[in-house]
Amino acid sequence: MARIVIVSFRLGGNDGVSIESAKWTRALTSLGHEVTTVAGEGPVDVTLRGLAIGSPVAPTFDDLEAALGGADLVIVENLASLPLNVGARDVLYEVLEGRRALFHHHDLAWQREHLAGLEGPRDRDGWYHVSINEISRRELAQRGIEATTIMNSFDCDPPLGDRRAARSALAVTSEVVALMATRAIARKNVAGALELCRELAATLWLLGPAEDGYGHELDQLIASQGVNVLRGLPAGLDIADAYAASDLVVMASTWEGFGNPVLESVTHRRPLALFAYPVAREIMAYGFEFFELDQVDAISHFIERPDGGVFERNLTIAREHFNVNQLSGRLAVLLETIGVSSEALSSPESRSPG
Repeated sequence: MARIVIVSFRLGGNDGVSIESAKWTRALTSLGHEVTTVAGEGPVDVTLRGLAIGSPVAPTFDDLEAALGGADLVIVENLASLPLNVGARDVLYEVLEGRRALFHHHDLAWQREHLAGLEGPRDRDGWYHVSINEISRRELAQRGIEATTIMNSFDCDPPLGDRRAARSALAVTSEVVALMATRAIARKNVAGALELCRELAATLWLLGPAEDGYGHELDQLIASQGVNVLRGLPAGLDIADAYAASDLVVMASTWEGFGNPVLESVTHRRPLALFAYPVAREIMAYGFEFFELDQVDAISHFIERPDGGVFERNLTIAREHFNVNQLSGRLAVLLETIGVSSEALSSPESRSPG
């Protein structure tokens, strides 16, 4: 059994990094490893406020070193990939010198125009890297960092939501509801989703909050489009209810490190209309049948007469390539490759970098 610490800005929330990190935690625990979570925010085992995005003060070396303790492996979730707290990242790099670490890259600074000037991930002996898409793996390789790709994984048999209760809570009856299960920030392209809903005469349900100062622009955008928009998840409902209540999932983003709603639309058996952002094209190459945002007539026809065969074919692909039940096996192979196993970590000496 290895002692593994997972560290990030925030964990335990509804953001993509937190959701995927929780899946890794469950998979690693199922393999018999002891997992501790450390973050600046969220329901974690150890809270260090200095790790949080926007914290004015970074954690001290001693505090972070104590939080990592005698870990055999430290998994860094995006904290060095998208350095939104540069001070915390720099202290983490210091603490990780001479330790075995695995950097799980969900986003990379140069992939965001406003962050492109920030330093990318560093590499040292005993440090290993995982990307969640092939684009990032290739871009890391161009910068001299070798990474393994492990795409995000999903429960292919999720709980069934309550469509009737959810639509009642939303006060909708027969109208078409298009679910946008994301936050509202500029790159999510809410304008594209609104345009589709206007042409479909559909209601747009925007599940996540406005962030990064986008609230005023979002309010103006909604006011100008003449589309009925629902905001947030009513009390008592969960994500399964949201998918059950929807008739269409919309993923209009111009960029995502992955884009979990793409696969969630598959596992919840809902049609998807998306903008083919780069990683979406990577996912689509597996053979999924999705609509693009401008296929209004085809989308409308499908909503009126759903084709169950499309759902089944998409789900078959998801089970083969994106099934969360396969994650523990993939991580076991990865950990063996980098020298982390019950046998390899039976003594303190074996916890030094390979």
